[in-house]
Amino acid sequence: MKSNVGKYAFALIVIGLIGFAIYTLYIKEDSNINEEIQYEEKEEEEVILTDLRLPVVNFDSMNPLVSKNKNIQDISRLVYEPLVNISHDYKLQMCLAKEISKIGDMSYVIKLKENIKWQNGTMLTAKDVQYTIDRLKDTNVNSIYSANVKEVIGVDVIDNSTVRINLNKVVPFFEYNLTFPIMSYNYYQSEDFVNTSKNANPVGTGRFKVVSNDDSLVTLKQNQNWWNQQDETTKIETIKINKYSSMGEVYNAFKIGNIDLIHTDSVQIEENVGTLGYNTKEYKARQLDFIAVNTKNDVLADVEVRQAINYAIDKANIVSAVYNNKYYTSNFPLDFGSYMYEAGTIKAEFNKDKSKQVLVQNGWEYKSKEWRKTKNYKTQRIKLDLVVNKDNEKRVQVAEIIKEQLESVGIKINIIKATDGQYQNYLNNKNYDLILTGVYSAYSPDLTTYFGQDNLANFYTIETQDIMNEINNISDEKNLKEKYNKLYQIFTEQVPYIMLYYNRNTVIYNNSLRGEVNANSYNIFYNIGTWYRQ
Repeated sequence: MKSNVGKYAFALIVIGLIGFAIYTLYIKEDSNINEEIQYEEKEEEEVILTDLRLPVVNFDSMNPLVSKNKNIQDISRLVYEPLVNISHDYKLQMCLAKEISKIGDMSYVIKLKENIKWQNGTMLTAKDVQYTIDRLKDTNVNSIYSANVKEVIGVDVIDNSTVRINLNKVVPFFEYNLTFPIMSYNYYQSEDFVNTSKNANPVGTGRFKVVSNDDSLVTLKQNQNWWNQQDETTKIETIKINKYSSMGEVYNAFKIGNIDLIHTDSVQIEENVGTLGYNTKEYKARQLDFIAVNTKNDVLADVEVRQAINYAIDKANIVSAVYNNKYYTSNFPLDFGSYMYEAGTIKAEFNKDKSKQVLVQNGWEYKSKEWRKTKNYKTQRIKLDLVVNKDNEKRVQVAEIIKEQLESVGIKINIIKATDGQYQNYLNNKNYDLILTGVYSAYSPDLTTYFGQDNLANFYTIETQDIMNEINNISDEKNLKEKYNKLYQIFTEQVPYIMLYYNRNTVIYNNSLRGEVNANSYNIFYNIGTWYRQ
């Protein structure tokens, strides 16, 4: 009996030792796993990089009023700030300006925000605004922003934080012109603004500041004293702007991972950087091509003819054939992303049958291979000239396709390939039937080009003129949108113009760049506060 008790006791001791050993091993293994997880988490945290690497080709100056470089204009929005900014959907946003009051058709009072400092510690004042506009009016500066103040005839400093800007004529949505970067009077006074060495390391009021500038690199650091420091989680601390002599060098640097982001208007992205290892953000840019229809022409004065032409043009086919599907078709001048554009139910999409139908329903007859209509005892025929600049190869190709498309529904087209001088005469005198042209669209929702006096379509109605006059004095967004929706309906029904396509710009960025990358024609750095590299 004692022998059995001893055996049981021994067995229990052995089992206990084995259990303890297993428990110890389990605890150790679990501890190791936790340590590994913690290490991995720590390692993951350590790969978050706080520098951003950008390119600039053919660097000229860090002064944005002097520079002619598109890369610098993009980057300058991080260093300098305007009186007003523009949102992603092209709304005005107050920036350095606290308030803008229109005190007459040609006079604006601007009140600056308080306690904003330049990056060298001095205070922003109304004198800086006056000084900046004076520089933009200076023909020696010849800034890309000079057009913004073309109609400004005077800037009065009312007090330390208030200026009055006077114009020589009414400028619709003038506030959109106040997007030029404000420069420091104290920093530049007594200096040659264009050639001073201070342009290498100028001061702004923005999120980042220039800390060094040498032959190969400009370095920006986060401005810790930025007045608009609302996002405490901003991870990008340093921006390195690498200088290159060609886009070929930029593409190569991007492919090997030396830069993080490229902003380009090229439609040959895959050919330049391949197809892997990056993301893209595309948006409608500002070049809009369209056909202006001379509504004073005897035939084109009939709205059904204009409608028939519009129905017969296959814009998607044009974009595919000429621009390899890299452009965006357009139906209205503001469909580039403006908050004032709300696509209505009225749309004149490509429809060859509809093109013929609208003519037949309005008394036109297709006979002897041409459209005819008797009006006031006179036979009209649809035979139209389409003017295009012969030196613009892409537009010539587009004109040839349009001719083919229109003639497929019986509308006869003769293409006039004009020299530069001839083309300008056609535009100035408006002595064309149809003309293939284009504009560089403004940020603002101004439609004066299309509905204003002496417009390219010779289009005029009392209703449109009344709406255009009302728009200039409406500040309520809902009311304003109602007016624009009405203009959209008139535009679509009356077809004084046939919108064709907008060009495309693209932001290309490495897969390692995290955060919300968004862009439009005004700014490619929206939401940069969320960016980081990993």
